[in-house]
Amino acid sequence: MLLSKYACQNEEAMRFKEEKEDKYRTPFFRDIDRIIYSLSYTRYADKTQVFSFNENDHITKRMVHVQLVSKIARTIGRNLGLNEDLIEAASLGHDLGHVPFGHVGERILNKISLENNEGYFNHNIESVRVLMNLEQKGEGRNITIQVLDAIMCHNGELPLNEYYPTSKTKDVFLKEYELSYKEESAIKNLKPMTLEGCVVRVSDIIAYIGKDIEDAIRLGIIKKADIPKNITNVLGVDNRSIINTIVSDIIENSKNKPYIKMSENIYEALITLKEFNTKNIYAIANTKEQINEYEKMFRSLFNKYKKDIQKNNLNSEIWNVFLYDMNEDYLKNTTINRKVIDFIAGMTDDYMRNCYINLNKEEKNV
Repeated sequence: MLLSKYACQNEEAMRFKEEKEDKYRTPFFRDIDRIIYSLSYTRYADKTQVFSFNENDHITKRMVHVQLVSKIARTIGRNLGLNEDLIEAASLGHDLGHVPFGHVGERILNKISLENNEGYFNHNIESVRVLMNLEQKGEGRNITIQVLDAIMCHNGELPLNEYYPTSKTKDVFLKEYELSYKEESAIKNLKPMTLEGCVVRVSDIIAYIGKDIEDAIRLGIIKKADIPKNITNVLGVDNRSIINTIVSDIIENSKNKPYIKMSENIYEALITLKEFNTKNIYAIANTKEQINEYEKMFRSLFNKYKKDIQKNNLNSEIWNVFLYDMNEDYLKNTTINRKVIDFIAGMTDDYMRNCYINLNKEEKNV
């Protein structure tokens, strides 16, 4: 397929470690395979999108979300002549670093990380860390810089009217990555190095904004009639309409352009819808009691595993499940606090809850 002059060409692919060319797969296609065969990708299946521990099997999990992002982003990319392999790899890998209980869990782990001098915790940065430093027993997956960068810069919580890529070298990418641990504002200033990365970023919000409404309606939190008319008159009344409206608008406004753009009325309606979701869904998806319980889980397990490493307790979960086969470089050059954060961040919802239950049983038997 002939790509747009604004697309990232396959021969532009950069990696930290040089590799032989694959006879049948492009560099970015190989990244797709490496991501979907990773252990962290498998764990998507039991990670919260918005709603945790409900009994409705039709509520979105993180696994479904990344597939929706991929489909939406590839639709946009195909119509703009962009590199679909790069788009798919970044889409499928963008949330690998998401923690148990979604953004609520992320905020808790961020507090713990700051308290223990490990810097700011952001799931997009942890997603990059997973692929560079945790997968393959600490060796990493040697993913292309372009895909890692699109993952790092994907933050769909920060929508823009226009998305412009910015040129980067490997060193610039690493500098931005490292700065994100040190400066709170760094995460808000990230811009993708490719137009494909811009597409993934805007597709993140398109994928969740209407789907979260569907889930909230299914759980009886809101009704379709609750959505203000000034939103539905522009974007539509259901997830299908919202996706089609925004995607079509982006394609029409971005074709043969070096940027990704929405028309003003679509962008304003999207921002208004996001504000509606924040107030009527995200702010009440978890009760104060649930959030307090989640924080208790995170802190109790963090303290336990930190002590287990310090005491060299080889019977601990963190040794048996995580550290036992990590390479010497990771074991020697990673702080105790960071090891525990990496372990907890990689947990699924159910696994964290079961570890916490077992911890309480142990304490009762002491």
